[in-house]
Amino acid sequence: MLSYVRLKMRRWLDIVIPVLLLLGAVLLRVPALGVSDSAPMLELRNLVFDEYQRQWPRAYRTDLPVRIVDVDDESLRRLGQWPWPRTLFARIVDRLAAADAGVVAFDIVFAEPDRMAPANFLSTWQEYLGSEPVRDELQELPDPDILLSASMAKTRAVTAFVLTPTKGMRKPATKWGEGTTLGDDPRAFVRNFAGALATQPVIEAAAQGNGSVNYLPDGDSTVRRAGLFYGLEGELYPSLAAEAVRLASAAPSYDYRSSGASGILGFGEQTGIVEVRLGQPIVPTDAEGAIRLYDSGHQPQRFIPAWQVLDETFDANAVSGHIVLIGTSAAAVKDVKTTPLDPVMAGVEVHAQVIEQILSGEFLQRPDWIVGAELLYLVVFGVVLIFAIRYAGALWSLLIALGAAGVAIGVSVAGFHQAGLLIDPLYPCVVALLLYLSGTYLGYRKTEREKRFVREAMGRYMAPVLVEQLIRHPERLKLGGDLRELTVLFSDIRGFTRIAEQLDPEALTKLVNRFLTPLTRIIQKSRGTVDKYMGDCVMAFWNAPLDVRDHGREAVAAALEIREALHRLNDDLKIEGVRDGAEPIVLAAGIGLNSGRARVGNMGSEQRLAYSAIGDTVNIASRLEGLSRVYNVDIVLGEETARQAEGFALLELDLVRVKGRDAPLRVFTVLGDGRVTITHHFDMLSKHHDALLAAYRSRNWTAAREAVLACRPIEASLAGLYDLYERRIARYERTPPPDDWDGVFTATTKQG
Repeated sequence: MLSYVRLKMRRWLDIVIPVLLLLGAVLLRVPALGVSDSAPMLELRNLVFDEYQRQWPRAYRTDLPVRIVDVDDESLRRLGQWPWPRTLFARIVDRLAAADAGVVAFDIVFAEPDRMAPANFLSTWQEYLGSEPVRDELQELPDPDILLSASMAKTRAVTAFVLTPTKGMRKPATKWGEGTTLGDDPRAFVRNFAGALATQPVIEAAAQGNGSVNYLPDGDSTVRRAGLFYGLEGELYPSLAAEAVRLASAAPSYDYRSSGASGILGFGEQTGIVEVRLGQPIVPTDAEGAIRLYDSGHQPQRFIPAWQVLDETFDANAVSGHIVLIGTSAAAVKDVKTTPLDPVMAGVEVHAQVIEQILSGEFLQRPDWIVGAELLYLVVFGVVLIFAIRYAGALWSLLIALGAAGVAIGVSVAGFHQAGLLIDPLYPCVVALLLYLSGTYLGYRKTEREKRFVREAMGRYMAPVLVEQLIRHPERLKLGGDLRELTVLFSDIRGFTRIAEQLDPEALTKLVNRFLTPLTRIIQKSRGTVDKYMGDCVMAFWNAPLDVRDHGREAVAAALEIREALHRLNDDLKIEGVRDGAEPIVLAAGIGLNSGRARVGNMGSEQRLAYSAIGDTVNIASRLEGLSRVYNVDIVLGEETARQAEGFALLELDLVRVKGRDAPLRVFTVLGDGRVTITHHFDMLSKHHDALLAAYRSRNWTAAREAVLACRPIEASLAGLYDLYERRIARYERTPPPDDWDGVFTATTKQG
């Protein structure tokens, strides 16, 4: 009897197991379980929807009244370096107000008082302003922030603030009234923050609107959603785009419609925000009060260079009645975002796109009913496929699976193209694949033919190389990595922007290759691993994936060899310059080295892996490379690297507290290998240099200055370093440091 039962069970396994798989797939897509929106599923879904946008981007309409006054590179060249004084922005606002701009919104946070304000100017230059009349005249000058606020008062202006995860100094001002809420409280659903970085109160007070410039980037840092509202200390705060539209509609407040409102199907659950009224426009949103970016890509027609606004030939019709955003696309400011269509879109253009979508009513939506429709389709085609595998055979089952996948893709594409609906085509395809593979395997498991069929199916749906890697070393494809002791190197070309301006793209590419090729060869020869190239910058590390016992010494030796290779390259460039009758290009590079524990392994996403290292050790190595500019040396070592490089000609540079780290670091430079350490030259230099640091840290400025004078003639290459200490000594002689001064230099930026 027992044998009979077992036989019957085995006969039905090819039905039972696929049914269980289908049931599991359906349960995983139930929204209440939250698995359907896990990171891997979201990433895969986003890849599909990104591809749809690339194939059918939102058509840009020039009739939409949205323009960007762009602080571009040409404007910086014509009007001055960044940051601009507020008086210059005031002039721009005056021109826009005179041109009858509808709304003027700043994608710039004026968080600090203008550095060109009379008080700041007097504080900086007071010891050089000997004449009282001059000081009096300066004090009588108007405050630039007040001038800007006066200009903003002439038009409907919107200031900006940034919401932060940490507590801020003060909350941004609210410019909107209390609107109507239908259904559940929207504050329960929006993305919440702990603090804010707000615009100066005097400027903020002159504006009629105040909005957040935050986004809702996904895990891959791509901006696919833009929140219309955010939470701060129990209050709702609108985005810059929402405020601009509200003012353009002359609306005093916002109206919200959430789950629980009349006509909203929530089945008793609080499912979130459904739509928001911004004056005239009614905007459908997701549960967090955000809209999906319907990307049109970069459109030059949106932009008006800032310098043209101040030009006498400026056409007022270009902005009359428009919502005008003031922001920057200048490379030096680096306000760029990654969007589905553009990896380096100016942040202000993302705001402009959101406003365009609101005004035109062009939205990408994924309403709650779509999940139910996807589940219903999954059940129907899953049941059909399971019985087809059992009764119709492998060929018909394959055709049904492919047909089901094709229908899912076709409906998804049509929904996007025709109605802006985001219907997931991947999950049905994945389930169809799983059901098909499991059913065919169970149906033909006793025969060699079934084994060959499964192998062919796997080869059809997965890349052969990937299959081979999964079979031999599946652990190599997992995300994450291991903690290891590494020595990390960062190096880049100094003044690269200036060099890039002198060369055409082809010549610049060849020059960078001539720098990176020998550098890479040296790193690899010393058993290092090149992590990545970032333009003219390279990151490398030692002791992974291969063990390198003396990785600190190997890295320092490689840095010295890179220095020599750069000297040879400059000699070649000089010869070529003389030959071509051109000014020779001289390359200088900074190198930062740091040793310590870091996580190293496959980093990235389920779709793309990269063998890399991350952690505090890596971050500090980058900071040390930046400090090479501060100390005017080409190589800067962290203390642990210096300890491992015993026997090299090392000099301590300073005690430094870098950005993002409280504990001070002892940093060094290296003049050469062991052959240099035994010379009388280095012996004398190290004695006087050590005396300099000891006197400096003990506040003996006279002795420190004498030590500087003794060091200078010994090593000419360190002239810039000793210039730095002379300036510090002179400053402390004039203004002694506080009693708790510990001799530590605080680097306030990433570059030191």
